[in-house]
Amino acid sequence: IEVRNMHKDKIPPEWIRKQTLVNAERYITQELKEYEEKILGAEDKILMLETKLYNELVLSLTEYIPAIQINANQIARLDCLHALAVVAKENKYIRPLITDDEILDIRQGRHPVIEKQLPIGECYIANDVLLDNNSQQIIIVTGPNMAGKSALLRQTALITLLAQIGSFVPAESAHIGLVDKIFTRVGASDNISVGESTFMVEMNEAADILNNISPQSLILFDELGRGTSTYDGISIAWAIVEYLHEHPGAKARTLFATHYHELNEMEKTFKRIKNYNVSVREVDNKVIFLRKLERGGSEHSFGI
Repeated sequence: IEVRNMHKDKIPPEWIRKQTLVNAERYITQELKEYEEKILGAEDKILMLETKLYNELVLSLTEYIPAIQINANQIARLDCLHALAVVAKENKYIRPLITDDEILDIRQGRHPVIEKQLPIGECYIANDVLLDNNSQQIIIVTGPNMAGKSALLRQTALITLLAQIGSFVPAESAHIGLVDKIFTRVGASDNISVGESTFMVEMNEAADILNNISPQSLILFDELGRGTSTYDGISIAWAIVEYLHEHPGAKARTLFATHYHELNEMEKTFKRIKNYNVSVREVDNKVIFLRKLERGGSEHSFGI
């Protein structure tokens, strides 16, 4: 309570001076002091009470925890299945055919995420992908940046994964031969914390893939060899593709996106390697991305 100096003679004797100012003094009463102590201690008391009630609740539920965990697991499973069903219905997904052979035949496949992010009125350009271990084991995909090579690789992996978890898939039809592993070598980044350059990370990941594949695997390489010189990158990419084609235990279905157009020559020598490109058109000095996968290798990357 603040009282000006001119009224100091009116202050009751039971008031306690707390602070002296230039033109006034501040006082507190025993009642106000008790209120202050209650307010300052309220938060601590609230926390203590909350902790006590929480611990009592946990102890009271101890015997029910196994049943609660089972129920939570079942609810989570139902939630996941319901989400897959809703997405499939809203986006016209189809039921894939799952077999024990080594065929991956996706007709008019779409990327389940990208197609939902397109501007209103714009349709996703669907593509076909056919891979098998007898006639078209490896597809070399060329084309300029932003044409859609990486999206094609990712959508193939996602459709395969969705099919094998029991979901419908974004395509007109899909024949998925069971895949035991999906390997990806996508992007370019170093690992500075352990002193690994971009090229070292690339090579470690590529080596890990080659050491663990089987004929039932699906492999996605996106611009392998970009972390070193052009000549070395082409040599490494060529050697890895040749190994995947020739090694008896490594005949895995493979999509290999690259800017190294020299790899298009491999189709002439290796019968299960086929060249495809993500098409573009050049009109009035402008590059128009058609996003469509077409037979044959690309001659330009339009980088310059």
